[in-house]
Amino acid sequence: MCIDKVTRRSLLFGAAATTAAAAVALPAAAPAQAAGRPARRTGLQDLTHPVTPSFPAFEPGEEPSRRTVTSIPDDGYYMQEWSILEHFGTHVDAPAHFTAGGRTSTELALAELISPAVVVDIARRAAREPDTTVTVADLVAYERRYDRIPRDAAVLMHSGWAAKAGDVDAYRGADAQGGLHFPGFSVEACEWLLTKRRIRCLGVDTLSIDPGNSTGFETHLALTGADRYGVENVAHLDRVPPYGATLTVGLIPYQDGSGGQARVFANW
Repeated sequence: MCIDKVTRRSLLFGAAATTAAAAVALPAAAPAQAAGRPARRTGLQDLTHPVTPSFPAFEPGEEPSRRTVTSIPDDGYYMQEWSILEHFGTHVDAPAHFTAGGRTSTELALAELISPAVVVDIARRAAREPDTTVTVADLVAYERRYDRIPRDAAVLMHSGWAAKAGDVDAYRGADAQGGLHFPGFSVEACEWLLTKRRIRCLGVDTLSIDPGNSTGFETHLALTGADRYGVENVAHLDRVPPYGATLTVGLIPYQDGSGGQARVFANW
């Protein structure tokens, strides 16, 4: 009887050891991936330029000013005072910015400020053609390569312009006559995204969602007229995957704001 118990116990332990060894030897199953898509790593990326008086403004003279109001040695606490336009630095254009009766900053719901992010890369072309725009053809090519742009997406233009932010003249692209030259969204692309894909917002790594050489701000009018918002002067879009990220826009809720500064970040 004792021999029988020992034998059974030995067999049981031997089987368990064999199973464990097999589990160690076999690699874990890889997660399923969509055809043609590389495996994605998780990430978190700040897309906000620091607010400084030296950051490029849309027009000279629109830069903010700041002063120290209190200091720890003199007052026991530190505090600054800023004088700043709503549309400076990384900021939001609310519908009210270009559309009479449009919603203001405080009227944009939290759910609207968190969106699936799509990054359309036109950096190579922009390096050669500062006046280039995101076109409908770019959007169709994006969907062929990656996936359909989802409803309520934030569609972000990566033109490489954020790298110029330390040089005011290069970032504005001003010519001898004062005209501006930097990329943006064509109005046709904006309207296609609004009607065909029902997007939530447009974002750019330049001073405006319209290209710099625009005189009528047609893309602003189309976007805000559709009760959607824009995000301008976005940083580090080269570090965000073209699909699969979520954009969060931490908009300052200025009373009756036509927009305002925002802490913008992506996670995936």
